[in-house]
Amino acid sequence: MAHVLRRLLSVAEASDGVVAAAPPVPPSAVFRRFWPYTRGGRRWLVPVVVFSLLGPAVDAAELWLFKIVVDEVLVPRDLRPFVWIAPAYLGLILFSGVLRFADDMISTWVGERFLLSLRCDVFRHVQGLSLGFFERRRLGDVLSRVTGDVDAVETFLLSGVADALYYVIRLALFLGLLFYLRWDLTLLALVIVPLFWGAARHFSRLIKAASRERRRRSGSLSAIAEEVLGNVALVQAYNRQGWEERRFEREGVGRFRAVMASARIRAVYAPVVEIIEVTGGLAVMGLGTWKLAQGQLTLGGLLVFLALIGKLYGPVHGLSGLGTTFYAASASAERIIELLDQRPQVGERADARRTGRARGAVEFDGVWFRYPGAPSWALSGVSFRVAPGETLALVGASGAGKSTVAKLQLRFYDPDRGAVRLDGMDLRELRLSDVRESVAVVLQETLVFHGTVRENIAYGRPGASEADIVAAARAADAHEFIERLPEGYDTLVGQRGRTLSGGQCQRLAIARAMIRDAPVLLLDEPTTGLDVRSGRRIMEPLRRLMTGRTTVVISHNLLTVRDATRIVVLGHGRVVEDGAPDDLLRRQGAYARLHRLNAGTVLS
Repeated sequence: MAHVLRRLLSVAEASDGVVAAAPPVPPSAVFRRFWPYTRGGRRWLVPVVVFSLLGPAVDAAELWLFKIVVDEVLVPRDLRPFVWIAPAYLGLILFSGVLRFADDMISTWVGERFLLSLRCDVFRHVQGLSLGFFERRRLGDVLSRVTGDVDAVETFLLSGVADALYYVIRLALFLGLLFYLRWDLTLLALVIVPLFWGAARHFSRLIKAASRERRRRSGSLSAIAEEVLGNVALVQAYNRQGWEERRFEREGVGRFRAVMASARIRAVYAPVVEIIEVTGGLAVMGLGTWKLAQGQLTLGGLLVFLALIGKLYGPVHGLSGLGTTFYAASASAERIIELLDQRPQVGERADARRTGRARGAVEFDGVWFRYPGAPSWALSGVSFRVAPGETLALVGASGAGKSTVAKLQLRFYDPDRGAVRLDGMDLRELRLSDVRESVAVVLQETLVFHGTVRENIAYGRPGASEADIVAAARAADAHEFIERLPEGYDTLVGQRGRTLSGGQCQRLAIARAMIRDAPVLLLDEPTTGLDVRSGRRIMEPLRRLMTGRTTVVISHNLLTVRDATRIVVLGHGRVVEDGAPDDLLRRQGAYARLHRLNAGTVLS
């Protein structure tokens, strides 16, 4: 069986799976890491322990009643004891049913509360990670960890521990009864217990490796599905369905092999344990029958002893099998721990300052920045200043570093050298929430949530009134087309705004920025993807949005930069030119060349 697993892992190493395996973590470390999440539900573990004590006691009482029925009713053929035995047995069954109901309800409540706390904390942690994390990771794999892998942690920490406690109590109780009935037969029955543990130890290691590979492949499947279905228009336009299906199938086959390896290991483990259990039972049955023939044991005593042996081997089997369950669940726990161990690249100082309402002075002072793992600098010594109420345009070819400036302004990253300042204060000295609260953005990619038009506009300022929402829509030149929608402001726009045109989505984004009313405005290629007519139409609401705000316009389109008071031309991450638009035109440099290239578009 081990060679099957080695072949599986060698295939995994040779494959081009899109998700790497999480580093291994000892089970004790997993337990210490997640135990704090039981806070708030720990008091309910007390009744769970009580139920674990009462359940085996009820089972033992039922078996003891069976011994009495055999020895005092069936063998002597005397029905008188049955008068009290029958209602006692029914009472035990009823009490057992109440116990199971209460145990199931409380255990489920504790487990689901744990899952809710952990899943929300993981989601909160992921949201707090820097943008660089999401640019390096596959979103589908992250989603797989937040959903499926979190469930397995509960199995490891609560359900598994509760089962272990239940098995230990049953084992202790039934061992006590067995020694009370026949100590010699009990010792014979315990001879095979080490075989249980040996088999469980061997198979658990194999199952853990197979489970780790299965969870990794599941993350890969989620990542591919999210990526392909999120870009289905591109896939279909280029007729890449077949290639994507083969890529998805390749990861699916990897998961299939991992699941089959795990199934083969479990399939072999089950009969091995059953053979060990039957061997012990047959040995006890043989010796017990001999003692029955010698008159050293009653028929009821033998039958109850054999039944108790079955009850004894159940907990032993369960405890040995829990090892495989723990190891399988720990593979998912490792993936969650790896996620929780990720630290934001952008942190907030303990003594971070609050800004209040910023004036809006933006400054880049000798900024050098390189993306993690990148071979070259994205920005090299970039410096410029934008006074409150001024409009600065950043222009340049693709890859010049314009969007990097936007990411640093929003503090998605920190510069490696130099400083980005707001009102003269280094952004690293300010509270991160205050930095971003001071900026309204209209991004290159128009981001619209699946929800109503009203919800998308109000996303810029939670709690905005209906009057504020409508006013923002009017200022963004969006009110008229919203009124024509089937449900007006209550119309669902679809995922990523797919029921709206590009221009309509962009006007919703402008309305969202309007209602935020921040002192700094960041426009990152606001007309990208729009035709000339749509681009011209949104210019007027953009001008209204820019009025009275410090504005940084990032664009290669002169439609959006001709109202700027200053132009900064970037080239290969450096400031090539800086000055007023008319001055730069007279210099006949980089900006003048860009102006000539775009003149036809502007005038058409």
